[in-house]
Amino acid sequence: MSETVDDLTVTYTDNGIETIKELNKEVLTKGAWATVMYRYQDWDRKKEEYGADKYTIRRYQKRDGKYTQKSKFNISSKDQAKSVISTLQKWIDL
Repeated sequence: MSETVDDLTVTYTDNGIETIKELNKEVLTKGAWATVMYRYQDWDRKKEEYGADKYTIRRYQKRDGKYTQKSKFNISSKDQAKSVISTLQKWIDL
């Protein structure tokens, strides 16, 4: 658990291998509830290389001085990301 939004990450290491590599992070909201969007890659153990970029939006709640993840939405491909962007743009332009 992290004490500040800046310390939040999706990076994960298992047995010395960084299985989730964070590439970028954008803090969308701060406060008692924080929303953070990440770009990351998963480690493919069979191929021994990182896969295609993926994206996730995570919500954290700060309680007792520490942030805890409460929900997440994973975007598994660039095509899905483009679809989300396109839909949001249509709605915003209404």
